Amino acid sequence: MSYFNGISKIQFEGSTSTNPFAFKHYNPEEKIAGKTMEETLRFAVAYWHTFTFEGTDPFGAGSMLRPWDHLTGMDQAKARVEAAFEFFEKLNVPYFCFHDVDIAPEGNTLAETYRNLDEIVAMLKEYIKTSKTKLLWNTANNFTHPRWLHGAATSPNADVFAYAAAKVKKGLEIAKELDAENYVFWGGREGYETLLNTDMKLELDNLGRFFHMAVDYAKEIGFTGQFLIEPKPKEPTKHQYDFDVATGLAFLQKYDLTDHFKFNIEANHATLAGHTFEHELRTARINGMLGSVDANQGDMLLGWDTDEFPTDLYSTTLAMYEILLNGGLGSGGLNFDAKVRRGSFEAEDLFHAHIAGMDSFAIGLKVAQRLIEDQVFEKFIAERYESFSKGIGLDVVEGRTDFHQLEQHAFSLKEIKNTSGRYERLRAILNQYLLEAEVVSVR
Repeated sequence: MSYFNGISKIQFEGSTSTNPFAFKHYNPEEKIAGKTMEETLRFAVAYWHTFTFEGTDPFGAGSMLRPWDHLTGMDQAKARVEAAFEFFEKLNVPYFCFHDVDIAPEGNTLAETYRNLDEIVAMLKEYIKTSKTKLLWNTANNFTHPRWLHGAATSPNADVFAYAAAKVKKGLEIAKELDAENYVFWGGREGYETLLNTDMKLELDNLGRFFHMAVDYAKEIGFTGQFLIEPKPKEPTKHQYDFDVATGLAFLQKYDLTDHFKFNIEANHATLAGHTFEHELRTARINGMLGSVDANQGDMLLGWDTDEFPTDLYSTTLAMYEILLNGGLGSGGLNFDAKVRRGSFEAEDLFHAHIAGMDSFAIGLKVAQRLIEDQVFEKFIAERYESFSKGIGLDVVEGRTDFHQLEQHAFSLKEIKNTSGRYERLRAILNQYLLEAEVVSVR
């Protein structure tokens, strides 16, 4: 059975193409800096938004029309697997990602949930054998069901903590079974609403213990994929323990987990934390903790996680700039944790959305590589910090001075001259590179 009738495999046709079912900029075989676009970008489809999202929002019921809507339960879960691999093949993506409840419905008991998962995992394994699309990462949904209303690994209820451990244990076994390259921990409700009823120290200590148990179990079963933490502020908990990369890094350092974890960074989560996407990527990169990316964007006029498909070329360019300086994403990838708008309810809109996102990151890759090759920002930054490459500045950097010597240096200064940060000039240069990329692609 075909779930996406009338849609053929998406091909690269170039920027002059008017075919809505073709890539205009993403050419998987094109080499940039010695690697194909496919190798560098490592695109992944998010199972949840693509195959289970019903089109609800805080004020509206589901609007999506899907070929599997007439089915329920395990029958629907099996149909989604069939549809997913048809979609992966036609989109020609190398990876996909999922939460446990995305692929199989929870049962009335944990044992029944395990049986449902086992049945679908066996089906996924057979499809993966003959597909180019592999599992980038999986994770456990420990935030939707009412049992998680006070958290999972940070719950005040030890029974809930145990249930969360059981789900992650199963998730790690699935990751091993399906050869996942990573495993993600997203603390959707790992936080608190008020300190009036919260033992923050116990909750954080328990979260640290939980992660160490996960590390130990992965070693026990021989799962060698990268562990990733995905920071997110605000939603749904007012005070999230994984607010941003800096907060998450402090946690990992305190609980001696930095050797085992890196970060899966989402663009929309960065903006909810009051940061830019590139800020979070750089914070992770300069600390050796950039692991993977959830590629989306938010609406700056709305105060929640809108999970839009990425089309902002400034954002994709500056993101790829950080990723390239990181030497790529290793075992990570660019997962489209993004959903079509509620008004884009037809199945073909799923293709339009992914094509737009993939083309946007392809442009970002090309422009970022040119910026790096020309050392545009590096040259300016080196000049701006030149005072720390000689004299008293070099003494500071190399630890050869103290407050006494710095005071004497300050006394010797007749005047202090600063240089302009050239913010507007640099933005204009970035515009120039983006526009030149567009001109070249049109030619």
